[in-house]
Amino acid sequence: MNDNQKTQITKLRAAGNGYGSIARMLGISLNTVKSFCRRNNINETATAEQSLAFTGETSRCENCGREIRQIAKRKRKRFCCDKCRNEWWNSHLDQVKRKAIYDFKCPHCGRPFQTYGDRRRKYCSHECYIAARFKGGVGNV
Repeated sequence: MNDNQKTQITKLRAAGNGYGSIARMLGISLNTVKSFCRRNNINETATAEQSLAFTGETSRCENCGREIRQIAKRKRKRFCCDKCRNEWWNSHLDQVKRKAIYDFKCPHCGRPFQTYGDRRRKYCSHECYIAARFKGGVGNV
């Protein structure tokens, strides 16, 4: 591998390209690209951080209050990480717009029930499923 290829690998990783696409573009082995990046500490997080254009605007995480640097030409970030996002939404269920609520009638016990997100569900509970599946028939509760 020559110096030109080394600089190209660094630039392509900074642009967000993967090992495989870089190897194909430069016509070198995938393992050569991986080894070079590992030896020179060129990983995706470091290169992605360098290639992002920050706006200089900062905001606070809505869950923990940690400072968040906003990125130019991207949607405004409200949370610093997935953990904070999940915690906030789980504690603010009243603000969730649940559109996928389905009404069914259990074929085993006949009781009406609602479920969220799974339109293929048939039974109101695991007990009804087991009873209908293995103990035979409708209404054997």
